[in-house]
Amino acid sequence: MKTTTIILDHNQINQKIIRIAYQIYEANSSEKEVVIAGIQGNGIYFAEQLATSLEKISSLKIILCEVYIDKKNPLNAITTSIKNSEYKNKPIVLVDDVLNSGTTLMYGIKYFLDVPLKRFKTAVLVNRNHKKYPVKADFKGISLSTSIKEHVEVVFDKKNSKAFLM
Repeated sequence: MKTTTIILDHNQINQKIIRIAYQIYEANSSEKEVVIAGIQGNGIYFAEQLATSLEKISSLKIILCEVYIDKKNPLNAITTSIKNSEYKNKPIVLVDDVLNSGTTLMYGIKYFLDVPLKRFKTAVLVNRNHKKYPVKADFKGISLSTSIKEHVEVVFDKKNSKAFLM
């Protein structure tokens, strides 16, 4: 039987979101707007929380974008909820909940490279340090050294979010 360990509780996740929002603001303090692009599922939920925090602490205009990637087959077409003209020549932060192998972020980055950008950064709540690709998280809530057999799952809930190591 696998054991489950809570690595981040609700309050800790909220603290990480606020800290990452401040880091994003600091990196983009000279900008008028920034695109927060969340990968569908938990990535967009995390992106929404970051956008809400950024709006509270800064005067940045936040453009929220959902990125649709088939995580089981990332070679399938990738699309976004906004037109590329809305993020052209703007700073973007690509957001996901967990950085496992880097596959999802790598394909997400590849998609955005077809349009000229002002700056490109990545943000994750949990960085597992098991990358297959040379992808790094510029902003991260927590870094874990885990075994390949272990799994990290984040459950976002308005009142009881948690991150588990299984």
